[in-house]
Parts: sequence; structure tokens; C-alpha cells
Amino acid sequence: MQRIFVDADSFPVKAREMVLRFSERLGIKTIFAANRPIPGVESELCSVELCSMDEGAADNYIAGQAKPGDLALTRDLPLAERLVEAGVTVLDDRGRVFTKENIRELRSLRDFVVSLAESGLGIERINSYGKKELASFANSLDRELTRLQDTAAGSA
Repeated sequence: MQRIFVDADSFPVKAREMVLRFSERLGIKTIFAANRPIPGVESELCSVELCSMDEGAADNYIAGQAKPGDLALTRDLPLAERLVEAGVTVLDDRGRVFTKENIRELRSLRDFVVSLAESGLGIERINSYGKKELASFANSLDRELTRLQDTAAGSA
């Protein structure tokens, strides 16, 4: 059975609302993993898995539960890399699909930026999340869910 796992601690509210609508419309079980309560999520199909406050607890939960055929939503590149290696389809909140072909390069770039920041040479970033990012996310979410459902129907 196909499921959606959301790394919910830093997932934008508008994207979360979009995931909830897709889940209800398509009848897909969705689990929001977080170390704090996520409001407005509880339903027949959607739940919150409260994880401990330990570093990486929600990531470890998702990595331990998600299987090929599931969809994971995260902006955390180390988690995305673990999931891609396990054969799980992974998107970020801006609609970028992580693949075996792009995840290592993205992770390397992220690690480089982190090392610059740790050296006091951080790059100033302005993170905006507006209509353009939400539309890109919605399009990718629809495309990947359709692809996963078609794949599951073909193997049944």
C-alpha cells in the first residue's frame, strides 16, 4: 500500500495543506513525522507520529518505515539521500525530485555550504515560499503520485 511520509518539523504550512488535500482526494495514508504536534493533521488517513526530541529521530522514523512505492517529502538532504538509496521516491517542498543521479551532487553542495557557515563564511540566503514554489510542489506531487499509482497498478 502506497503511503506518504512527511518530514514535518520544517515543512511549510501551505505545502502541508496541499499534501492533506491530495491524501484525502486520493485516499492515501499520510504520516507526518515530527518532534512536536502538527495542528490540523489528524483524520482517518492522516496522522502525526510524534518522535523524541533526539537529533534525527523523525528522520530515523521515516527512514525505518518508508519502502519502495512510498513517497517521502523532505527538504533534509541527508534524509533524502538515505531514502533514495532505499528506493523511496523523494520530493522537497519546492517540487524537486531527488534521484540517484542528483542526490550526491546536491548533498555535496549542501555539505560545502554547511562547512562555509561553520567557518564563519556563510552564504546569505533568502528563503521565500510563495505561489510559484507551491505550484511547482503541487505539480511534482501530482506527477509522482500518479507515477507511483500507475507503477503499483502495473505490478498488481
